Formats: sequence, structure tokens, C-alpha cells
Amino acid sequence: MRVALGIEYDGTDYFGWQRLGHGPSVQAEVERALAFVADHPVAVTCAGRTDAGVHARCQVVHFDTRAVRTGRAWVLGATSRLPRAIAVLWARVMPDDFHARFSARARRYRYVLLNRPVRPALEARFVAWERRPLDAGAMHAAAQCLVGEQDFSSFRAVSCQARHARRNVTAVAVRREDDRVIVEIEANAFLHHMVRNLVGSLLEVGTGERPVQWIAEVLAARDRARAGATAPAQGLTFIGPRYPAQWALPAEVTLPGNPHDQQSANERE
Repeated sequence: MRVALGIEYDGTDYFGWQRLGHGPSVQAEVERALAFVADHPVAVTCAGRTDAGVHARCQVVHFDTRAVRTGRAWVLGATSRLPRAIAVLWARVMPDDFHARFSARARRYRYVLLNRPVRPALEARFVAWERRPLDAGAMHAAAQCLVGEQDFSSFRAVSCQARHARRNVTAVAVRREDDRVIVEIEANAFLHHMVRNLVGSLLEVGTGERPVQWIAEVLAARDRARAGATAPAQGLTFIGPRYPAQWALPAEVTLPGNPHDQQSANERE
């Protein structure tokens, strides 16, 4: 039997999603908790791996099990065995051909910048801090050149292992909410550090150091050295993947309406 879960987590104290041999990971904690509920070892596959310090609003995973449990048992049983920074939100029994990664057609991220003279205290784990005044309107205008299927080599980490740098960004928006500047971006998939590198470059536009058209120039250069610094991890949250309605998953991870079905990220790689 294949089961899908929605999981939220505070990634501050973890070395990222992926199970590692040298430090704590979200995956290892989830698998340990599920193994207790299932009464056998469990291996999970996620929709999108997050880096050290990055959070998730609704990470989606799937796993196979011979244990028969109710959705409530998976949710409450696993959450009771998880650290306070991780919780299972929902569970669904899925067809065997569902795949958390390959069935996803889009992924969404949000980056939050606290834009004020004083550093954060209460929200220090979940926002990045920028003391210099930011022009969110200029950042939004600059970001619109990123929409579409393009080569994002200028915004990929040197250590990125993807076979190519082409990604299809379907939407990107920058807005101000009081003393917060919020960057939201959706794409079929993302390269390693892609969102944080984009935000680091947009910051240079927001502070007035670079003109609006500079982002388009960096994108066209296909050269990581031309872009800005990598923004801190704590401001980044993986909002979650999106799946076609056929899978009958919760609305937060389902494509709205009946849009043209994008080719999945992993089919492109």
C-alpha cells in the first residue's frame, strides 16, 4: 500500500531534508517515526529536498507499507514520535503509480525579508533581515524577466548536480507587507540554491545598487559570478508541490482549476 503525507517543519536545527550520516535530517526523523507506527522500516520519497535551515509549509512524501492504518493513525502516531519542529498534517492512501516527486507538476517557495533597522528576535528563525530600505516595486519589476522556460545557470549553486539549468518559472512576485518584503516564486522545479541566489540578486535592485534591467542581464549571462550573493537560509520556506487534480490530494497541493498540465521537472532533466 502506498501512502502520501503532508509534512511541515522548521528546518533551523537540521542539515536539510535528506538523510545524512553526519548530522540530523528531517527525513531521518520522519522515517524513524513512521517505522514506529508501521512496525517495520520505512523509506520515504519527498517532492523536493530542502537545504539546511530551510523550512517547509507542506512537504509531500510517499512511502510503501504492509501495515494497515487509518489516516488519523498515521498523522497522530507519527507526530507523537516526531520532534516539536516537525509535524504530519495529513495522510492519504494513494494508487501505486503516485510518486511524490515525479507526479508533481510545480513547486512553490516563499522568501521573507524583515526590512527594518532592528534585527529580529521573535521571528529570527523564519525571516532574513535587511536593515537597508528596500524598493519592493523595483524588485517585482526586475523579477518579471524570470518568468518562462529559461536557462538559470546564473542562479544555480556551483555544487548543483542537475543535468541542465533549464527551468520553467510560471510566476514570481515581490510585495511589501508592513516591514516585510515577500518574494514568492513557482516553477516546475528549482536548481540548488536557485531561490536564495535570485533573492540575493533582487536585494541589489531593492537597495538601489543595481537597475531593474540588471536581473535580465545576469540571467542572459548564464554565469553564476555575475549574480548576487546567496541569501540566508532562514528566510526560505518550501510552500509545497502541486499535483494534478486526478490525485485528489488536499487543495493546498493541487493545481488550481484545470490548467495545461506541465511536463514534470524530472522528465525534463
